[in-house]
Amino acid sequence: MAKLLTEMLKGTLDGLILASLSGRPAYGYEITAWLREQGFPDIAEGTIYALLLRMEKRGLVDVEKVPSEKGPPRKVHSLNAQGREYLEEFWRTWSFLSERLEQLREGGASSDVR
Repeated sequence: MAKLLTEMLKGTLDGLILASLSGRPAYGYEITAWLREQGFPDIAEGTIYALLLRMEKRGLVDVEKVPSEKGPPRKVHSLNAQGREYLEEFWRTWSFLSERLEQLREGGASSDVR
């Protein structure tokens, strides 16, 4: 199950990260910890940082460097208007897919499928 879960998560991590930022700004480690608390214990911190960088380049999040007590400044990410639009689309798409998948599961394989 772990391998399949990993593959399925690849397509949803952007939405999950943006969902974590919808409540408040956060830096990579905080987002990773939140995702682990939500039941995704195998999420790698490096994966989150790479996705945050990609989201920053796509204009979905704003970044502010905040001084850290230990080491270099932290990059605190916050959801901007474009990121909110993306997150709304993510949830609409998720709802569409989950409804269709549930219909397939409840109805079994259709005899029309060959």
